[in-house]
Amino acid sequence: MDRSMEILLVEDNPADVRLMQEALRETRVGNTLRVAADGIEAMAYLRHEGGYANMPRPDIVLLDLNLPRKNGHEVLAEIKSDPMLKCIPVVIMTTSSSSEDICRSYDLQANCHITKPADIDRFIGAVGILGEHWLKVASLPGNCAGVVA
Repeated sequence: MDRSMEILLVEDNPADVRLMQEALRETRVGNTLRVAADGIEAMAYLRHEGGYANMPRPDIVLLDLNLPRKNGHEVLAEIKSDPMLKCIPVVIMTTSSSSEDICRSYDLQANCHITKPADIDRFIGAVGILGEHWLKVASLPGNCAGVVA
């Protein structure tokens, strides 16, 4: 890949975190992966609260829907309603393939909804395509807070 990407993975399942780490390694997606285990931790990270005061702004958020304390849709709604955060691309990565979850994700302005493939090879392939898209094809916004369209 041409550049490195700062990724915030919001995932409570340690096995899924390890799988994502392996997929990113295997697909050679240049990145720094940070992990938040629930929705409240994710928002603290994004808002630089508490121990996250000096953490870098992510280029992209990979967000599970099924999270403790604050679910993924609630996190997505907060991100997209916050002028300082709303331009960060949010990709939903979840086991849910329900049309209700997919429609709600897009209604809340998710940039993409991916149903996690159960097969490890397909999961690694999906992560490779995701990395290819966000690193080589798409232009990432950087810090665009306060920019009026």
